[in-house]
Amino acid sequence: MTPSLPISYSTIPFQHIRVSHIPESSPIPTPTILITLYRPEKHNAFTDTMAEDLETAFNLLSLDPRVKCIVMTGHGKMFCAGADLEAGLSYENDTALTHRDGGGKVALAIHRCTKPTIAAINGSAVGVGITVTLPTSIRIVSSTAKIGFVFARRGIIMEACSSYFLPRLIGLSRAMHLTTTGSIYPSTSPLLSSLFSEILPPEQVLPRALELANDIAQNTSAVSTAVMRDLMWKGPGTAEETHLLGSKILLELFRAGDKSEGIKSFMEKRNPEFKDNMQENAPSVWPWWKPVDTKPPATIEELTQKLKTTEMEPGEKCAGTNEDDDHNFLVSSKPPWKHCVEQSAVKGEDKGTTHG
Repeated sequence: MTPSLPISYSTIPFQHIRVSHIPESSPIPTPTILITLYRPEKHNAFTDTMAEDLETAFNLLSLDPRVKCIVMTGHGKMFCAGADLEAGLSYENDTALTHRDGGGKVALAIHRCTKPTIAAINGSAVGVGITVTLPTSIRIVSSTAKIGFVFARRGIIMEACSSYFLPRLIGLSRAMHLTTTGSIYPSTSPLLSSLFSEILPPEQVLPRALELANDIAQNTSAVSTAVMRDLMWKGPGTAEETHLLGSKILLELFRAGDKSEGIKSFMEKRNPEFKDNMQENAPSVWPWWKPVDTKPPATIEELTQKLKTTEMEPGEKCAGTNEDDDHNFLVSSKPPWKHCVEQSAVKGEDKGTTHG
């Protein structure tokens, strides 16, 4: 099932983020999309609402063939101050079986996104404010930013799947130092040196990220970048297994449209016009790993809620019900972009992927 994609991302009424086309004047989605954490009065502090907004946005953008690269930044002088401790997070009704870390859901949405992602860390990032950037393809940071993995000083553990990402990005020794002390460090600290690909004056961070994103969008194959990232993050455990898997993928891509266009454009000394995308042109062996379903099981209350109906015209039935049925199924009142995400899960299941 192919989901209906938004006519415009800039008009979707997200609450704690802003999504912009680049250029902003474009009425339709552009190859480069900018996501801005937007809570000016709270230094873009992370909330459940922001988590839901980000998860929805990345899931949608991952499916949209019009989009080639995604940049994420913060509004104002700070990237993200961490979790909003005043607002709190909705854990009261959760159990060990049903609870899912909000930062982790966002991190997985970025990790599973089929588009290259760039974090333009324009200011300080603390706690979930930094861990949520770890799954991005590229991280560019302000030279004046402060970075803190402060969890030990709050009596909790590192979230957003960061115990998986951080040691793989900077090494176990540095990751242990950062998390054991829980201290705040300048972005220029040697402990963070391999986390950021570029350290720039704050006013140059976003322009540089957009420059990189535009270059990626114009000159790289969406299938190539997605598959190479998955090979590095989710590849086989040995060189021999990697050789066998890579050989299968290379053979398929040698026969694909993007490979022909890549060589032709190079020989003709022009920019390529890559058309392939992961929804329609992913290698047949993708995904080669066993996807893990991270969705929590439905509670009795949620199942009951799904059976409720909205007001309908007399005699009207929901699509898919039989004339003999003496009940109607749920008519969802969710915003249309939520339907896109739910429908995308159906499409993802066809390829063996999951969204959670």
